[in-house]
Amino acid sequence: MNWTLEVVPVPVTDMDRSKEFYADRVGFKVDLDDEVAPGLRIIQLTPPGSRCSIAMLQGMPAAPGTKVMAPGTLQGLQLCVTDIEAARGELLGRGVEVSPIRHVGETGWADGKGGTWNSFLTFEDPDGNGWVVQEAPSELSER
Repeated sequence: MNWTLEVVPVPVTDMDRSKEFYADRVGFKVDLDDEVAPGLRIIQLTPPGSRCSIAMLQGMPAAPGTKVMAPGTLQGLQLCVTDIEAARGELLGRGVEVSPIRHVGETGWADGKGGTWNSFLTFEDPDGNGWVVQEAPSELSER
């Protein structure tokens, strides 16, 4: 049996502001923006080329046995791209504050690109949820 990761909840304070950030600035596709029950709104967005989406939820009770994350506490979600310089340029052009490109060197993080699988940049959404973008050597379908 396959276990596929398909939706990751992202805790936010302002649904409309976050939708604008992820759709218009980061470039995710809006799959759903609906009040699925009275007081329960779901916005689901998918990064280009991804099979996994993010979901922002308003009015949704925590599933039994789980905890609610506060906005800004989700850290380290990782996106992969095949051209980190182009990805950085696209994000900057859309008004996203992004870090310089960095890699892991002998003494920790260092500026500039590294070798295969060792080039990264980071950004945050308006609530402070943190994302990592990593350069991959090829598209997922080719690996």
